[in-house]
Amino acid sequence: MAGVTQEVEGAWRRLRGKARIECQEMALEADEIDYYVNRAEEKEYAEARGNVHFQHFERNEEIWASKFEYDMAQEKGTFYDVKGTSAVRVEARPGVLSSSNPFYFQGKWAERTGMRYILHDGMITNCRVPRPWWTLRGPTFDIIPNQRAIAHNATFRLKKLPLFYTPFFFKSLEKQPRRSGFLTPNIGNSSRRGKMFGLGYYWAINRSFDAAYRIQEFTQRGQAHHIDFRGKPRPGTDFSAIFYGVDDKGLEQRDGSRVKQGGYSLYTSLQSEIGKGFYARGQINYLSSLIFRQAFTETFQEAIFSEVHSVGFIARQWSSYSFTAAFARLENFQSTAPGDSITIRKLPEFSFAGRDRQVRTLPVWVSFESKAALLGRNQPLFQTRQYLERYDIQPRVMTAIRWKDFHLLPAFSLRGTHWGERQDPSAAGRISGENINRASREFFADLVMPSLERTFKRKTFFGDQLKHAIEPRASFRHVAGVADFDRFIRFDETELLTNTTEAEISVTNRFFAKRGDQVSEALTWQVWQRRYFDPGLGGTVVAGRRNVSLSSVEITPYAFFDQPRNYSPVISVLRSSPVPGLGVEWRSDYDPLRGQFVNSSFSTDARLGEYFVSAGHSHVRSSPVLTPNANQIRGAVGYGKPNHRGWNAAFTSVYDYRLGVMQFATTEVAYNTDCCGISVQYRRFDFGVRQENQFRVAFAVANIGTFGTLKKQERLF
Repeated sequence: MAGVTQEVEGAWRRLRGKARIECQEMALEADEIDYYVNRAEEKEYAEARGNVHFQHFERNEEIWASKFEYDMAQEKGTFYDVKGTSAVRVEARPGVLSSSNPFYFQGKWAERTGMRYILHDGMITNCRVPRPWWTLRGPTFDIIPNQRAIAHNATFRLKKLPLFYTPFFFKSLEKQPRRSGFLTPNIGNSSRRGKMFGLGYYWAINRSFDAAYRIQEFTQRGQAHHIDFRGKPRPGTDFSAIFYGVDDKGLEQRDGSRVKQGGYSLYTSLQSEIGKGFYARGQINYLSSLIFRQAFTETFQEAIFSEVHSVGFIARQWSSYSFTAAFARLENFQSTAPGDSITIRKLPEFSFAGRDRQVRTLPVWVSFESKAALLGRNQPLFQTRQYLERYDIQPRVMTAIRWKDFHLLPAFSLRGTHWGERQDPSAAGRISGENINRASREFFADLVMPSLERTFKRKTFFGDQLKHAIEPRASFRHVAGVADFDRFIRFDETELLTNTTEAEISVTNRFFAKRGDQVSEALTWQVWQRRYFDPGLGGTVVAGRRNVSLSSVEITPYAFFDQPRNYSPVISVLRSSPVPGLGVEWRSDYDPLRGQFVNSSFSTDARLGEYFVSAGHSHVRSSPVLTPNANQIRGAVGYGKPNHRGWNAAFTSVYDYRLGVMQFATTEVAYNTDCCGISVQYRRFDFGVRQENQFRVAFAVANIGTFGTLKKQERLF
């Protein structure tokens, strides 16, 4: 205790002038303090008046008031004309505006009982005072630090402008906040959907499960429903499921008729540690129709993706062995027409494999792969039986021959495969119930040659020193025994194996830059090509037809066999990061047979301080048989970051030169203060069945959340 003057009246201590009481947990300062303590009765009471300043060290709280009455034994007191701050726990999360500002509150008076504060006729904010950007004002605030805050009949204001009124507002202050309640309503506008109004409810079922439901009304189209269910039933096991569906009234046409584009999608994911070394992973992704995805998805990348993958597996690895039981479904939509899709199922597929094991002390290693599956394929005018069996086994033996810095790795394998059905190549879509078997043999040799290196000890654009390494490599492969290639029903790469005799050579140039004590790979250029000694791949290549084989897809994803040929295109991949913040990649396929680049993709990303730019170009030259023409460019340019104070702006677009259409464009402008931010976004879709303009707005409160129709995963900042 301290004060300019002190008077003692029995158990009372009266401090006057710069009075102060301090203990291990708290400190109290004021012009006058009357302090009563009676250890025998376990009573301790303080009353402070004039310029009261209260600090609680453990909870990092600081309060100012004109008068303060406090029962220290019961931790109960009352503040008058109160103002205060409470430190906030800053948890940086992607898409959430963060700030180190404490919460500021003020009111006519406040009660404190234990850990609980009740603020009357007050205001709270986390902006800098005295001119905060936002405030939440109400007759009562019920606050338990590090647990929760409740406001009754409160009004949220931006400056002096009231934005919304809420009879009940709950904010969790826990480290992992989970509490049932209504979600913030949202509104928006779309040229195809009309006005959008949304409302949701979050249900914290128990400590292991929660769910959220959102409903959104589109005035021109109908209602959208979004359900999110998550759970962690036991340690090592968790799952999530997301359902999204639209009950579409239909897109109104010029003649007054409506075209319905509604549907639904389901996505679930699961992971679990089963025990005894077994673990399970899986995801289910189901889409009712492609036209629904194109019409109602919120991302351009998803809208143009025509495949849906679902896979789940149980696996275990031990010693040099592995076992997997997998369930998979692939659906590839050919168009938006109903039923025009290819579906491939594996229900299930068992695989058992052994990694390379050395035979005693000999320079010989053996391995094997084996699979057994029940398969099914369904598409228009073509359907296998529901469960078609397939067995596949491939033992392999390899050795290693080393001489100086040369390493030769030859390997030999046998492979046997059985199918329960075959197709008739002379009658498209005709399936025969007869079995078909394949017995193949393969020889493979990989030659790793010594690298050539040179170090340039002079300063360049890349750094203080530069090291150049050339890494040549060659391989040879011979496959024989594959017959009846066109009779195999295609399910995956197993059916793409063909007879072949081929060699591949590649050269990789690497440039390593040293800046001070830091070494980085500044540039890499890899070039490779295959030579086919059997131009027709065992008679499987038919002139005038798009031919896809394992030999071709291993080297490039672009088909190039439309006739027998002796060599593949020359594949080139150039990657460079000359300085921090700048990355460039260029991949291209040059076909000597056609005398031109058949496809090319280029991308670059750069950031300098708050400025960033990204660009990409993809070009596929058309071929009457192999592939249609494609020519697209994407770009993004902007200034700012998610937590950058002040103005932020960005623009992204995808332009199709072939169609002469900007398929997707986004413009976003955001302004962030020390405690909040507002983002406005305009989006344009123009592809397939969708031509739509959208305006979205989001208001973010630092460390709390975002209100509006612009979701964090859709924002550029």
